[in-house]
Amino acid sequence: MSEATDRKYYTVEIAGVTRHLPLFEVAPGVSIAIFNMLGDTEVVEAAADELAKRLPRDADVLMTPEVKSIPLAHALSVRMGIPYVVARKIRKPYMVDSISVEVVSITTGKPQTLWLDGKDRPLIKDKRVILVDDVVSTGSTLQGMRKLVAEAGGTVVAEAAVFTEGEEDAWPEVIALGHLPVFKEA
Repeated sequence: MSEATDRKYYTVEIAGVTRHLPLFEVAPGVSIAIFNMLGDTEVVEAAADELAKRLPRDADVLMTPEVKSIPLAHALSVRMGIPYVVARKIRKPYMVDSISVEVVSITTGKPQTLWLDGKDRPLIKDKRVILVDDVVSTGSTLQGMRKLVAEAGGTVVAEAAVFTEGEEDAWPEVIALGHLPVFKEA
């Protein structure tokens, strides 16, 4: 049997759009549903439509981590009429006067650094910022973005994601469209 026929899925609805997310083992007997909206225009547009209704309208800018949530931040930016900045995972040579923080992502399982390009710092300084991500699982990426915003002189006014993950009550402050459980073998 091929891996494709053995794979298990978790079905979700995202603002009226149904997707079957593959389960991936992250530790012995522990699996998570993998949500990847890159290239899924229907999901990005539906999620942005719904999240835009729920987010504060007095924000000045959105911040999102690189990579998977960039299309969502772009779509929200268009709907809300505010710019977005990307917390990069690699410092590029052209990034001048950047600031950085270290986080541990559940996706990579390793420490990684988030960078805010110096050109984006004026967009954050003295501004009201909404943090946007695809999935909030451990909260480390959100924490890293909070630190970047604080260091750049901004104020976080809301946190948003398509999904939260893990304990259902762990993220009451995150404006999310759904929740993904962690699957443990009995």
